[in-house]
Amino acid sequence: MDTDEPDTKLRKNLGTWDLIVFGVSVVIGAGIFTIAASTAGDVSGPSVSLAFVLAAITCALAALCYAEFASTVPVAGSAYTYSYATFGEFPAWIIGWDLILEFSIAAAAVAKGWSTYLQEVLGIIGLQVPTALSLGALQFDWGAMLLVAVLTTLLVVGTKISARVSLVITSIKVAVVLFIIIAGIGYIKPDNYTPFIPPAQSAAENAPVLEQTLFSLMLGGESSVFGVFGLLAGASLVFFSFIGFDIVATTAEETRDPQRNAPRGILGSVAITTALYVAVALVVTGMVNYTKLATGPDDESATLATAFAINNVDWAATLVSVGALIGLVTVVMVLLLGQSRVLFAMSRDGLLPRGLAKTDPRRGTPVRITVLVGAVVMLAAGFFPFSRLAEMVNVGTLFAFALVSLGVIVLRRTRPDLPRGFRAPLVPLVPVLAIVACLWLMINLTALTWVRFAIWMVVGVVIYFVYGRNHSVLGQRQASVSSGGAVRPQDR
Repeated sequence: MDTDEPDTKLRKNLGTWDLIVFGVSVVIGAGIFTIAASTAGDVSGPSVSLAFVLAAITCALAALCYAEFASTVPVAGSAYTYSYATFGEFPAWIIGWDLILEFSIAAAAVAKGWSTYLQEVLGIIGLQVPTALSLGALQFDWGAMLLVAVLTTLLVVGTKISARVSLVITSIKVAVVLFIIIAGIGYIKPDNYTPFIPPAQSAAENAPVLEQTLFSLMLGGESSVFGVFGLLAGASLVFFSFIGFDIVATTAEETRDPQRNAPRGILGSVAITTALYVAVALVVTGMVNYTKLATGPDDESATLATAFAINNVDWAATLVSVGALIGLVTVVMVLLLGQSRVLFAMSRDGLLPRGLAKTDPRRGTPVRITVLVGAVVMLAAGFFPFSRLAEMVNVGTLFAFALVSLGVIVLRRTRPDLPRGFRAPLVPLVPVLAIVACLWLMINLTALTWVRFAIWMVVGVVIYFVYGRNHSVLGQRQASVSSGGAVRPQDR
């Protein structure tokens, strides 16, 4: 009922195809153009394709739970809103704070990746213009800032226009990915797949213990590079490539017939991207030996273009670079959309300043939140270097997925009466498997990632108790009821 208040109401103008486009446009991006090659060279070897399968299984299980929630509680906010409806305010704040980590850091990191490709493409056409200038410890990345500024403007204008832009760019991007698969098949050498799981590599001398995966440390492993530990670590890393289908759920409040369209959008996105990812991973590791995809001494990571360049197919490498430049645009745009909708929901609930949730009466979009998110991401991408961001994003996302999966079990018991346009099969088995899979990938991230994640969560807890708890709309309503104040009809 809160979603029908005129000042904070979003316009319902998205259909199933719009949601699939949003999902595919954000999922097919940084992961398929960079993560696949670099993970093969640094962590998993040719078994990176199997790592994608393991990550996809986790996503598919979580997607079934997201689909049920999106069809049952079609309100902006995704995992934040679902947690609020299931567990209460404090757990919801924790997951909302977690999603801020996921979307904002990912958007800034991908924007910087886009800027790198922009510099490469400018060089191809003869313009040797650096997109990032060193400012000592900081840098000025005008390419990343320009991209975020333009996309923020598009999102302010309206999500329907954003969906149309995504459709055009996503069509080009998928065409480039299909080209990579078809053109690369001719350069596959079966010997490159051997060994499929390379022998475990000993830890480098004086290497920090916290750089190992938590699972490796628990079992006393020496290293998380190659071998079985490398395969498992690779699955946790390439999981970053699938992040995006949950953003479809954040637009449920803006979707026509969300009970039907939201599940289709979520599951459709996962199915399409999984098939493309596995195919690309098999092609790339078949084109070149995995050792040639390792990160260089100057920390330059391999990309899909690297595989074609090594095979002296420069024109194809150029096409891949241009395709990545185009493709990463929609990734950043949808991440900005997801971030703004989560903050919108948190502000509407009073956990952040409620004035931020006001929507434009003509466009039906949360202009203030969108501009704020755009400004923060633009500054972060424009002035701060980012490294090892994928793991930070992954641990937060997996935590959110696990909580959503648990929420399906809880809501089935506490509110079996709620109409569900889509019901996850085999409950509680599927949600339990989703939780186990998420926790499994989480412990295969580095111990240092866990330390950083814990610090971020502590900061979030402090903010909640200092501000959120005292300004919460729910808390104020409950206080009004307990003091005998007036209660609105929808609060009864």
